[in-house]
Amino acid sequence: MDIATTDSLKEELLNCDPEFRELAREHHKYEERLSELSALNYPSDEEQLEEITLKKKKLALKDQMHSRMMQYQKAHSTSH
Repeated sequence: MDIATTDSLKEELLNCDPEFRELAREHHKYEERLSELSALNYPSDEEQLEEITLKKKKLALKDQMHSRMMQYQKAHSTSH
C-alpha cells in the first residue's frame, strides 16, 4: 500500500468509522505527551517509565489502526 493510498484510506476511516477515529485520537494524545516528555532535560524515573509505556501503547494503537485499515480495504476491494 503506497503513502497516497494509506493517507486517503485513513481520511476515509476517520470520517466514517468512530472506532478508528477514537484510536487515532488516542494515538495523537500519546504523541503529544511523548513530545512533552522528550523535551525534558532531566526526566525523573517515573517520567522515563511513562515514556516507555506510552511508546508501547502508541505502537499498539498504530497496529490496531493498521489492522482496521487492512480489513476495511479488503472488505471494500472485494465488494467492488
